[in-house]
Amino acid sequence: MGILSFIKEAGEKLFSAASTPANAEAAPAAPDLAALNKTAGDAIATYIRSQGLDATNLQVTYDGASHTVTVSGEAADQPTKDRILVAAGNVQNVDKVDDQLGVTAPAAAPTQFHTVVAGDNLWKIAEKYYGSGAKNGVIFEANTPMLKSPDKIYPGQVLVIPPVQ
Repeated sequence: MGILSFIKEAGEKLFSAASTPANAEAAPAAPDLAALNKTAGDAIATYIRSQGLDATNLQVTYDGASHTVTVSGEAADQPTKDRILVAAGNVQNVDKVDDQLGVTAPAAAPTQFHTVVAGDNLWKIAEKYYGSGAKNGVIFEANTPMLKSPDKIYPGQVLVIPPVQ
C-alpha cells in the first residue's frame, strides 16, 4: 500500500480536462466539485471493470485538486491488484494513485513498476529488468488488457514488471 506516481498528461482520456474539478475554478458558475469528483471516480471505476478487472468491494474515488485516485477493496491476487492500480493511474489527469487495495493471496516477491520513456519498447524494458529481451512477453501479459499490442506503449505510461518466475 502507498502512493504510486503517474504522469497526468499521459493516459486514457476518460473525461475532458475542462470537466475535471481542478479546472472548475475558471468556470463562470461554481460547479459542484463533489459531483465532478464522483463522476470522474465512477468513470475510472468503469474503465477498470471494462478491462476485465475487479475486486471485492472495489471503491474508486478521485480528488481533482490533487489529481489523486484512491482505490480500495480486496483483489484476488497480486497481479490483479497491480493491473487495477496501473489501469487507474494510466488515465489522463491522474497524477497519483493512493493504493488502499488489499490482496487475498499476496505474492512472495514484490512487483516493480516502470515508467515508459521515449525510445522504450518491451524488448529494451525486458532486457533492463530480466537481462533478456526475449522475456518481453512476460511484461506484455502482465499489462493486458490495458496493452492491446506489444508495439503500442507511450512515454509516461506506467507498466507492471512482474517478478521473474
